[in-house]
Amino acid sequence: MASFFIRTFGCRANQADSAGIREALAPLAMEETGDWRRADLILVNSCTVTHRSDREVRQVVRRLHGGNPGARIVVLGCYAQRDPEGIAALPGVRLVVGNAERARLPELLEEMPDSGPARVSWSPVDAAADCPLPPMGRTGGKTRPLVKIQDGCDSGCAYCIVPKVRGPGRSASPEAVLAEITALTAAGFREIVLTGVHLGAYGRKREGYPGLTELLERIVRIPDLGRVRLSSIEPMDFDPGILRIAASGPVVAHHFHIPLQSGCDRILRLMHRPYGAARYRELVGEIVRLLPDAAVGTDVLVGFPGETEEDFAAGCALLEELPLAYLHVFPFSPREGTEAFALPGRIPPRALARRLERVLAIGRAKSVAFRRRFVGRPLPAITLAAGPGGTRVLTGNYLSARIPDSLPPNRLVTVRLEEPDSLASLIKNGDGP
Repeated sequence: MASFFIRTFGCRANQADSAGIREALAPLAMEETGDWRRADLILVNSCTVTHRSDREVRQVVRRLHGGNPGARIVVLGCYAQRDPEGIAALPGVRLVVGNAERARLPELLEEMPDSGPARVSWSPVDAAADCPLPPMGRTGGKTRPLVKIQDGCDSGCAYCIVPKVRGPGRSASPEAVLAEITALTAAGFREIVLTGVHLGAYGRKREGYPGLTELLERIVRIPDLGRVRLSSIEPMDFDPGILRIAASGPVVAHHFHIPLQSGCDRILRLMHRPYGAARYRELVGEIVRLLPDAAVGTDVLVGFPGETEEDFAAGCALLEELPLAYLHVFPFSPREGTEAFALPGRIPPRALARRLERVLAIGRAKSVAFRRRFVGRPLPAITLAAGPGGTRVLTGNYLSARIPDSLPPNRLVTVRLEEPDSLASLIKNGDGP
């Protein structure tokens, strides 16, 4: 039987897309392998959010071809949508599939040439289309399936290329979402992650579709649902009703990722982010007031063009003040085709590196302080994978730990965090004897 290997770059939306790719390949009677050196078909689901992402994709494609020259390589995803001809020129690539053409993958594979120039299948993303929602049960060995209920973005953030490669905002039908989560629950999955490119905008452009809060209200009523976790929600779209649902029962994980990008109002305006530091402070304060154990994480973009030392200091002051659990920190990466690409005032590399390290240090301190708050306290968790030293678990409030017990993945348990930081003990195995 022919075999395939998938290499996924980037965000959770891309990871969900890879689950859809696996589902699309199922009728072709191909077997997935974890060894790319033995695969007959290699699929690279690419990311293009930064120049570094592009470079890594190119490097990996060259390495895959060099180590397995007989494999046919297919590149899909956002880099394929942004620069299909550049991808097609890479060694070993036989097929390039843009985001709008991904649903046609089985047909395109049948027509893929064995030699000669790579074939490119590309078209603009249809603004009128729903977000397709293929079955997500083929997770590639991951415990928690990602259900992508939304795709695309209508925001105009000055630094971001995503709307150009993902297209306008689109939502999956609520009926499809509920049916998929019901099926995953019946299949035994105990935690499901809702994801999207602009998750908080779910349902906004389709008459008759609920918003994210109303959809979540329907989801938590699904019988036997274990836990549902929300991926990133922009601060301007975070409905307080989500907190009410999370506080009303154990189903919604107490974990919210809310991108800040900058703690300086002037820079937020330059970025075209429609909120200010005060609004963000208020939102995070409301979350931790209603859900004291909640993990609130954020994204921070360092070195946006024109960011002065005073702007940077203001941003750092806000980060140090906020009760955050972790930071995802990124240096500004100029992307051709975005407004920020042409802005003056780029930060010199040495100054950018210094600022980056400062914010990373704040993030490390926040993570340590958050974890220490919960040492000795019982926390709901899910088992991820067993190994020689026990079983890795992830708590509802996004703390990773290891218990010495050997348990199968995909069980809801209760653990107590111990010292050292990565160790926990099992209190209750909620899904087994």
